[in-house]
Amino acid sequence: MRPFVSVQAGLTALVLARLARGRNRRGPLAPLAGAPDATVSVVIPARDEADRIGPVLRALADDPAVHELIVVDDHSTDETARVAVNHGARVVLAPPLPTGCVGKPSALQHGLEQATGELVVTLDADVRPEPGLVVALADALLAAPACTLLTGTVRFDCRSLGERFLHPAFLASLVYRFGPGDVDGFQPRPSRAVANGQCLAARREELLAAGGFALSAEHMTDDVALARALRRRGWELLTVDVSDLLEVRMYTSAAETWTGWSRSLMAPDVTAAPWLALDVATLWAVQALPLPRLLARRGSRLDLGLLVLRLALHGAFRRTYRDHGAAFWLAPLADLPAVARLTWSVLRADRRWRGRRY
Repeated sequence: MRPFVSVQAGLTALVLARLARGRNRRGPLAPLAGAPDATVSVVIPARDEADRIGPVLRALADDPAVHELIVVDDHSTDETARVAVNHGARVVLAPPLPTGCVGKPSALQHGLEQATGELVVTLDADVRPEPGLVVALADALLAAPACTLLTGTVRFDCRSLGERFLHPAFLASLVYRFGPGDVDGFQPRPSRAVANGQCLAARREELLAAGGFALSAEHMTDDVALARALRRRGWELLTVDVSDLLEVRMYTSAAETWTGWSRSLMAPDVTAAPWLALDVATLWAVQALPLPRLLARRGSRLDLGLLVLRLALHGAFRRTYRDHGAAFWLAPLADLPAVARLTWSVLRADRRWRGRRY
């Protein structure tokens, strides 16, 4: 067996072991009516989000499950605070950013300290909740141990052809590296825990006592940093599928998707070098190269099997995306450039966001 095929076979076995957990995945959360058995504070960090924050505020302003709706204005240069006030949110100004800290986790920590609910749910400004989301999150969290960080996987709204082509290729890289997390009885090792910062929830007092979002204050990939820090402290990570209840419009173009999402997906600032090397090797061998090798007539039966696996995985992405069309179904053709971009993000991390350089 040629050296590359031997390595590819080993990495394929690793990926298949991760994907095998999918047999025990929990179903998606369903909407629940009424109020939860605990008060819930919803915290939304926002920096220059005046054009995008309206839908989430409209959805939550009259939700009986929401005890308080807090927008933490991270020194926006636009009308974010005014828009939030007009939608009935309580606006608090983030304190001056400490040296070495990143804006979003610092804003979240301030919101956590200002909140009064027994539970705290954090949402990004660009999400669009459906009725029943907050109760469903609270119900799932209250059924879990006290020291639990809940994170939700969402549905993506990709409108341009370029977004529909690129975004699923980037998403596939997450699945290959980590497998499904919404599996009963599964807890990742601390060094491999991941969370989606678009939707998080925890008991407020317990999270404050553990250190809160300050645990990830120095990291660009703050959601993953938080999950790993809490797992090291013995917390459980509860991943739930909220794709029927929460949609996000992350980017508005293929260019934004290319530069924006690829910046954080590999989590280079919170992942040890050996794991990064393994992740990069896995993506090249299992995701990026099988199709080019087959087209060049240098592929093996393993490459063919990996292509079939990739197409099956892509088919499973249907419910994760609002819109499909030809560009979506052609997304596996973007695997090679997507993996190349992710590799570059490891070699040269980009620490810029919303006009700041960290």
